[in-house]
Amino acid sequence: MTYMAYINQYGQSGIMGQGARDTILTPALCRAARGLLDWTQLDLAEHAAVSRSTIRDFEGKHHEIHRATEAQLRLAFEKGGVVFVDVEGTGTCLGLPSSRR
Repeated sequence: MTYMAYINQYGQSGIMGQGARDTILTPALCRAARGLLDWTQLDLAEHAAVSRSTIRDFEGKHHEIHRATEAQLRLAFEKGGVVFVDVEGTGTCLGLPSSRR
């Protein structure tokens, strides 16, 4: 379904809409980030202002989450100190700054 057509700064046209989804957080990354911070699902829920059941169902692969919820979770992790790094050929990796280890 096309929502809107656009022309970029180079004069190339394209279509805006619900295209390919760029995942910023997977269930496995969510569990790993919680592990780095030693957070429970309830801790994450409180930091991200989402329900614990949303986190439980996402991590258990029972359903996907909305992009806005995904962004809230990632922001909570980043505020907690987790660094997300995209590594070519590997994907997204997690870490903590050396001062947090």
